Amino acid sequence: MASEIKKLERRYKARKKINELSSKEEHVLVIHYSCESFYDRPEGQTPRVTSIAVRNYESGQTTSFSIHKIAELKHVEFAEIQQNYDMLEKEMLQEFYDYMKQHSSHYWIHWNMRDINYGFPALEHRFKILGGEPYILDDSKKVDLSRVLVALYTNGYAPHPRIVKLMEMNFITAKDLLDGAGEATAFENKDFVKLHQSTLRKVDVFCNFLGRTLDGSLITKSTWWELNGGSLKALGEFISNNWIFTLIAGVVGIAAGIYTFI
Repeated sequence: MASEIKKLERRYKARKKINELSSKEEHVLVIHYSCESFYDRPEGQTPRVTSIAVRNYESGQTTSFSIHKIAELKHVEFAEIQQNYDMLEKEMLQEFYDYMKQHSSHYWIHWNMRDINYGFPALEHRFKILGGEPYILDDSKKVDLSRVLVALYTNGYAPHPRIVKLMEMNFITAKDLLDGAGEATAFENKDFVKLHQSTLRKVDVFCNFLGRTLDGSLITKSTWWELNGGSLKALGEFISNNWIFTLIAGVVGIAAGIYTFI
């Protein structure tokens, strides 16, 4: 179990990052993408990417990259998308990485996009498989909103599934939003437009979460004690781990006892 001091340090860093984002809202981008299901893949292939959405937090302008849009531009009929998927996906990812390179100085806010199953590494690997050379965004520019919320509001801030539950607590509608199983089904059914709409909706939801976090209005399950009691626990832990403070406290206690006796 993490010490209270460590938890306090993480909360301080998260709050500092939030304050930094608040002062540079025009340079804050929120990203999400949809892909083929990454479960039930015995051969371990990287899931195909179907759509990516990137939204500028301040302006609300959203840039999107999707299989069906590329197919339309390339004059590929819907019935022929499957047989041309690799070509279309590579073109889509190329456009995405060109955009990323142009916005490499921005902060990229995401939700759990951390590993090869789902995240920036998965996108990079997928593009390499297709013969592309991905632009590698510096980790200092990536901000995982899901981890920031845990650091700020503790693990109990929302029950699982956290996205849905946090939406319910903050009265955010789930229109067009698909869960993981829904996205997998949509991919199998080649319903690329529905997948794209879900991706756009999730970016909108994450922007909503971010905005409420920035202005302090996000509703969570965290209690006052969970948010503030840790500071008192951390102080006690700090004192107990530093002998000089324990010694001073002991001397003060003895002196107080003598004074009372006199």
